[in-house]
Amino acid sequence: MQAKTFTENARRAQIVRAAIETIGELGYAKASFGQIAKRAGLSSTGMISYHFDGKADLIAEVVRDVLATSLAYMRERIDAAGGPAAELRAYIESNLAFIAEHPVELTALLESLRHGGGGAGGAVTAGNDDWYHGAVDILETCLREGQRTGDFGRFDPRVMAITVRQAIDGIHTELIRRPDTDVDAYAAELVAIVERATAHD
Repeated sequence: MQAKTFTENARRAQIVRAAIETIGELGYAKASFGQIAKRAGLSSTGMISYHFDGKADLIAEVVRDVLATSLAYMRERIDAAGGPAAELRAYIESNLAFIAEHPVELTALLESLRHGGGGAGGAVTAGNDDWYHGAVDILETCLREGQRTGDFGRFDPRVMAITVRQAIDGIHTELIRRPDTDVDAYAAELVAIVERATAHD
């Protein structure tokens, strides 16, 4: 039974990875079960239907997978930082570094979210809303702690948290319009702006 569960989990992960790569390279509209099955090396699309209850279910898993991967990537760097100011900087830099280093995953995420509304796909949007608010909450906690320790000056932590999160998310649409955008330079400039905004008067 354990072997079967392990095999099924491995197959499910294989399908999700193939879906990420297919959506990331071809776009949502062209990411048919046939294309995904071909990339995953499956003999038929029936294997996808066995593991997922339709495309909306698969897309929801794609979103969860990419968000979980990005969170793990960021958490390692944030945990290595010492103090609220360093953590805030690590949060911004690691978030934008993940975007720069994982263009396929980013495209798959954005395409999935863009087409995830309506029907069963509403779960995709709901999941992203939960992730977004959780991300803002984490930032707000970091900012409040920095004010408590004296690392940061006076400002509204919630407003600042939303501002930082929106500035990070803004790179998504910027990359769509200007694919050659220097993400490292964007990160450095954003860090500088935030450091000035959170500093003591």
